[in-house]
Amino acid sequence: MELDLDQIRATLQRDAVWVVFANVLMQQLGLPVPVVPTLLVAGSLLVGAGQGGAMLAAAVLASVMADWAWYLAGRGFGYRVLSGLCRLSINPGSCVSQTEARFVRWGVWSLVVAKFVPGFSTVAPPIAGALRMPLASFTIAAGAGAALWAGSAILAGWLLREQLQGGIAALAEHGTTLLLVVLVLLGLWLGWKLWRRYRFRQLADIRHIDAATLLEVLASPQPPLLLDLRGPAMLAETGPIAGATATDLDGLAVAVGAWPKDATVVTLCACPEDATAIQAARMLLQMGYRSALPLRGGYHAWLAAQPGAHADPATPAQAWGRGIPPASGTDGPAG
Repeated sequence: MELDLDQIRATLQRDAVWVVFANVLMQQLGLPVPVVPTLLVAGSLLVGAGQGGAMLAAAVLASVMADWAWYLAGRGFGYRVLSGLCRLSINPGSCVSQTEARFVRWGVWSLVVAKFVPGFSTVAPPIAGALRMPLASFTIAAGAGAALWAGSAILAGWLLREQLQGGIAALAEHGTTLLLVVLVLLGLWLGWKLWRRYRFRQLADIRHIDAATLLEVLASPQPPLLLDLRGPAMLAETGPIAGATATDLDGLAVAVGAWPKDATVVTLCACPEDATAIQAARMLLQMGYRSALPLRGGYHAWLAAQPGAHADPATPAQAWGRGIPPASGTDGPAG
């Protein structure tokens, strides 16, 4: 397979700004298209500082436009957008709530570094919207992050222009071989993702508790302790669950530090396939807790099981708290 190298170079030099704009916009909207190679090649073909500035401006504009779209989606639809993004992941164990917790911990700086973290660049803007981050602050941070990310790639392409041009020439001469190498690497990446999913399926083979049973035991003389692993966006949107302790995986040991090891702990999240709740339960068992049970179906099942939940769907935060006696705070089960 031979490529017309001169034609490719001429096209990129002539339409580099528009190619960069379209490529960055599609990738930042979530389409599975590579963008860093485009920025590197575009940088290697720079003919002047003016063209480099135009490329950078196009990349930043496209990135901020895509970020605005995700920000407004998160602001308008809240946690449903985050949950939908999580469902698109091949590996449900990489749940949005974990990324969300890191976003809250890092604050506005998370948007500056988001572009450099695979998977985070698409999730961070809707989280910012769901958490009602001011639009001006969001735009400045997102723009700064996009400028650092795109500028670094374009500059690297210019600095490595000789090596990149040699690589393009090799691609033109040995296109079929290089294509096979790319396909093999893609297959290895996909196999690694599927292996992680298989490993998650094995970790998910743990005893669960259903919502109806949980309501019964919460009303018993010795109710279990309830660990709420939903992310800050959902907590802010719907309010806490009465009697539950809110935490994330990173803060799990601190959250349960004063709890007796013979207590029964129920974990719940808002993740596809109860991923975070399962991980938390596994961690608790490794920490020596006698019984740690993920809630099957997570907070959706919890909400549906509440008395009057179907009769009063407009006030889910109130429905969650009705009829649920506190599990003796966070110090341990009732005596």
